This record gives sequence, structure tokens and C-alpha cells, in this order.
Amino acid sequence: MTVITKKVQKEEIQKIVRSQKDAKGGMIAILEAIQNQFGYLPKEALEHVARETAQSLVDVYGVATFYRAFSLKPRGKHLVSVCVGTACHVRGAPAIVAEFEKQLKIPVGETTPDNEFTLETVNCLGACAIGPVVVVDGHFYSHVKPRNVKEIIAKSHESQDKINVMHGEQVFPIRVNCPHCNHSLMDHHSPIDGYPSISITAAYERNHGYFRLSCLYGSFKVETENEIPLNTIMHFFCPHCHSELISSSNCTECGAPMAPMLVQGGGMIQECLRRGCPSHRLDLDGVNF
Repeated sequence: MTVITKKVQKEEIQKIVRSQKDAKGGMIAILEAIQNQFGYLPKEALEHVARETAQSLVDVYGVATFYRAFSLKPRGKHLVSVCVGTACHVRGAPAIVAEFEKQLKIPVGETTPDNEFTLETVNCLGACAIGPVVVVDGHFYSHVKPRNVKEIIAKSHESQDKINVMHGEQVFPIRVNCPHCNHSLMDHHSPIDGYPSISITAAYERNHGYFRLSCLYGSFKVETENEIPLNTIMHFFCPHCHSELISSSNCTECGAPMAPMLVQGGGMIQECLRRGCPSHRLDLDGVNF
């Protein structure tokens, strides 16, 4: 079988550009919307964007390749990311990568012919104590051994909501930047859960103030300057460039908008903007050594 990709239609790109032209972030918002629709950034789509926005193709490609959350190649339905940072490497990550390559019958950086799996490696995730770490569709597996690989692949076909963590909760730190100015959003002076918090500005109605989230993926602790009622849909802003952090995709749980933040080392995390909704998604982008 061969990978089947959706044909790019000029009318679709025109519709996306028109809907995102006034959005915060401009080109980033446009490319994010295209990637959400096609699963990656097709060459034809980037050419259409350049024409529709009257920008050079070089500039469009510059944005697409600068942010690691964007992909120029089609990805499978399931994204498998194996951490090959130093701690995971010395604990056997190369053997885990080799086992995934064997089981999926593809090398790192490729997608299976049936478009089910894409296999990538990523830099250190800051979860050294529980390595080796494997991430499948945003779900983490810790202390992975080569013998676990077949089971992980099999479970990825099931509903991700039914997947149990192999060793305790899926909780460890991530570090994020603003997707607009690329400035770190980490606040070392206001730790939560013993780690630097993610510090942004939150606004709702006529109220605005600081909003700090735990950087532990899986923890839902927050600190707010103003009490925000449950079910309130907030607006997140970067405290450095003041751009609004809002995605072109909505929460799959409650339908509210999502707030995107770049993961240092590659990838993007999206948090639901509805106060009290625990939905978030972490997509990691491959970074090969």
C-alpha cells in the first residue's frame, strides 16, 4: 500500500487564508490551520499561501521550517516518538528505536505504507528519572524496554482513553515558549509542584492578570491572580510580546478554543481555554541526533 494524501485545492487554501488573515500570529495561524486540515504542510499549499498573502515562498518556508511543530512530510495516524536524550540513551533507547523499526518495518523519520504510524526520535524531555521514555499520540510510557514495544504498538490501535500508564501517572516536566516571539514562558521565581511554572496572562470579561500552570504534564495545578469561575472560556496572552495564544483547532472534549505553546526541543502543547476542562494535547516533533 502507499500513503494517500489529501489533494490540495486552491479554494481550500483561499478559505483558510481569509479565515486566519486577521488572527494573531498571521502566518503561523495560517500554517497551523493548514496542518490541522492536511496533517502536514504540502508543498502545493505553501505555494498557494505565498500567492494569497503576497509573500515570497522563501519567507513562507522560513516560518514553516523554523517552528518544529510544523511538518513538511505526511505523518501517520499515530505518531511514535522515542526519546534519545543522554539519560534515555544510556538506559537503552537505541535498542528501543531498533525494536520499533523492526516491528513497524520503517526507519526513523518515515511513515508506514498504510499511513498508520510515523516513527521519530526526540531530544531530552526533562523526564530523565523515568527514562527511557516513549510518547504515542501525546501519551507517555516510562521505563520502556524493547519487550514493551509490541504491546505499545498494539495499544495504540485502541482508544487512547483506555490506555493505562505502564508505570504510574504520566507526569513529568516540559518547558515551553511563546509560539509568536519564541520567548520562554517559564517562571523560575514562582514554582508549582517543585518546578518552574508556565506563566502567561489570562483575561476574561473585564478581568486580566497572571495565570500560572504546572509544567508537569499530567498535573492540573494552577495559580491565578483573579478567581476564574469554572466553565469560563479564557483568553491567554504572552507576557512578553502580548500576542494572544489561540489555536485554529478546538478542544475535542468541550469544543472550546485551545491555546498553543511551543515545547522546547520540538513540538507543541495545546491547553483547553475553558476553566476546569482538563483536556490538553502534546505533539512532539522529531529531532534526530
